[in-house]
Amino acid sequence: MEEIKSKRDEALEYHSEGRPGKIEVVPTKPYNTQKDLSLAYSPGVAEPCLEIEKDPDNAYKYTAKGNLVAVISNGTAVLGLGDIGALAGKPVMEGKGLLFKTFADIDVFDIEVDTKNVDKFIETVKNISPTFGGINLEDIKAPECFEIEERLKDELDIPVMHDDQHGTAIISAAALINALEIADKDISQIKVVVNGAGAASIACSKLYISLGVKKENLIMCDSKGVISRQRTDLNPMKELFATDSDVRTLGEALTGADVFLGLSVADIVTEDMVRSMADNPIVFALANPNPEISYDKAMASRKDIIFSTGRSDYPNQVNNVLGFPYIFRGALDVRAAKINEEMKIAAVKALASLAKEPIPDIVLTAYNGAKITFGRDYLIPKALDPRLITAISVAVAKAAIASGVARKEIKDWDSYRFELATRMGRDNRLLRAIRNKARNCPSKRLVFAYAENLNTLKAASDLLHDKIAFPILVGNKEKILAIIKENNLDIDESHIIDHRSDKAEETRKEYAEVLYNKLNRKGLSKEDCLKNMGKNNWFSLMMAYCGDADSVILNYSRRYTTSLEPARKIFQNFNRSTLAAMVIVMTKKGPMFFADMAVNTQPSVSELVDITILATNAIKKLGVEPVTAMLSYSNFGTDTEPDATTVAHAVKILHDQYPQLIVDGEMKVDFALDKKARMEKFPFSKLEDKEVNTFIFPNLSAANISYKLVEEIGGNEVTGPILLGLNGAPGVHIISETASVSSIVNLATLSVLDVCDINEGCTTDKNY
Repeated sequence: MEEIKSKRDEALEYHSEGRPGKIEVVPTKPYNTQKDLSLAYSPGVAEPCLEIEKDPDNAYKYTAKGNLVAVISNGTAVLGLGDIGALAGKPVMEGKGLLFKTFADIDVFDIEVDTKNVDKFIETVKNISPTFGGINLEDIKAPECFEIEERLKDELDIPVMHDDQHGTAIISAAALINALEIADKDISQIKVVVNGAGAASIACSKLYISLGVKKENLIMCDSKGVISRQRTDLNPMKELFATDSDVRTLGEALTGADVFLGLSVADIVTEDMVRSMADNPIVFALANPNPEISYDKAMASRKDIIFSTGRSDYPNQVNNVLGFPYIFRGALDVRAAKINEEMKIAAVKALASLAKEPIPDIVLTAYNGAKITFGRDYLIPKALDPRLITAISVAVAKAAIASGVARKEIKDWDSYRFELATRMGRDNRLLRAIRNKARNCPSKRLVFAYAENLNTLKAASDLLHDKIAFPILVGNKEKILAIIKENNLDIDESHIIDHRSDKAEETRKEYAEVLYNKLNRKGLSKEDCLKNMGKNNWFSLMMAYCGDADSVILNYSRRYTTSLEPARKIFQNFNRSTLAAMVIVMTKKGPMFFADMAVNTQPSVSELVDITILATNAIKKLGVEPVTAMLSYSNFGTDTEPDATTVAHAVKILHDQYPQLIVDGEMKVDFALDKKARMEKFPFSKLEDKEVNTFIFPNLSAANISYKLVEEIGGNEVTGPILLGLNGAPGVHIISETASVSSIVNLATLSVLDVCDINEGCTTDKNY
């Protein structure tokens, strides 16, 4: 019960903390001066109004209509909650809006309509439709959802889609196409059994038939058994799929079947039923949260099964987020009047085709570097695949144009693909990919050196619940427990180490002896070493050094380098090789990497070279190809002062010794960011027409000021500092004691990844 309560409280806190809800409206034009305001509203706003009055299509030119979708529901079929009402369903609709924005940069207003009357609901949607470029119907129960969607599609001139129907249909159809290829079966010859007769099942069945399944070869079942013509209790939608077959039960229907599609309830399919199916059976058990047959039972039933669920912890997840953001993106970009069958089939084929292409490094990184290739365990792309927006949106846009429903034509498809790839808002896909890989990492024991801090404990709770790390909390046990209790965090005292307590005395002595043996010729006495074991950072670092932890997050309150010294002494043996710190800044153009942010005050030529190499290697490990600008106030020799020439000399060494690197400078930041201007003025640059994503700063002042401005003024999420070059201590990082929960979680996740490939995993057995 405590665990359930904690998860409930965590969910409620997530939705209520800070600004309530999950979405907000952000201005896209300047608004700081009186002139700005006069243009935004009266009197300037009258001009676009008059232009729209002359030609309604001008609304796409002068307003946000073309990138705005309404997520509309009456709350009659909310997730697994059922008919909970329009207002209670609002958090789900906000969540859908978040997904639209995150995956396809589509803005959303969520609209909750408080009526179950079909005519009133349709009238409401029609009346507000001029506001939007598209309508996403959500969580409306069957059979009303069918009539609502069909009438709105007929009566409106903007795209309308009920995702509960067509999203599942499109994603599962792509998986079906690829599964049939693997099974070497002809879609026109297969026997399909569908269990469930709701909105998604009906839509899937219709789409499968459009793709080539013969209607007479499809049997649908509901809670009463096979939907046959002998039954008298069928609604019009079920009647479309009534069969003349003599079979009456699901078990009978599955005998000899090639495909099972489940959109019903858990555990309704048995191993014997699966064994009765044809060779290479395709089983899509999509009931959530628990499938019609469990993964383990399905795999045990027979070796030739091709299996898919709706869950992310098993292969071949049928996840609607693979479809709806990109389908609407393509439809909006050509101002489609509707989402028709041709556009849905184009999405299916694009999704199926993408699964056969080589997997990019960022996706492999997200899934722990696993070998992912097209086959039984990889039928459709992963949700974190950044190519989805280009593959699906382009296919949908082309189909809209070809089928005559587009009102805007795209002529330069390469430019459109580039626009799609770069338009994403706060693109945190990299962080999601990193988190996903860390979740599969065997090295989990992560020490927080200063745990008497609410944000640290919240981060530890998140990491624990997300199975990213086993947090070890160093500090005063009573204080930590009091914070945990006061904030109802789900962390038990087994995670706490009170390093100053009597219970930890023997461990302090053990660590002090190890430290003394290492540093007795470096000026540390036994008394010094024992005294240091009462200090949080020293004790935490010795845990990692002695093998009692895998990674460590230290804290600093004033100077980063002060907290760095114990780590340098313990792990680097006074080898003064270059260290550096890097931050990841999530921007509208994707992740950018800044170095050195915290260690080297005025780096020399050799240190700049080292910093660049350290940053390059770290970025490549994350699955990103670094394109690096060495920054200065000078452009390629326009100034000969020492600060500029130091950078120029470092660049020459990098070009001579590391010709494979994409790096150039010295250059001003405006030319680093503006590739067009850079190409025109400096066509010789090794950066060519590439987008720069890595920035090496000439000194600490420039670096620190720059990233703080980008974070505070730009509103960008920053992760780090990430410590680079401490080779003897992968997984050791230092973060400000005032850091946010998300910053701590992100850095801790990177800390886990640092040691992921080194340790095979171990368990905490030290008795504290």
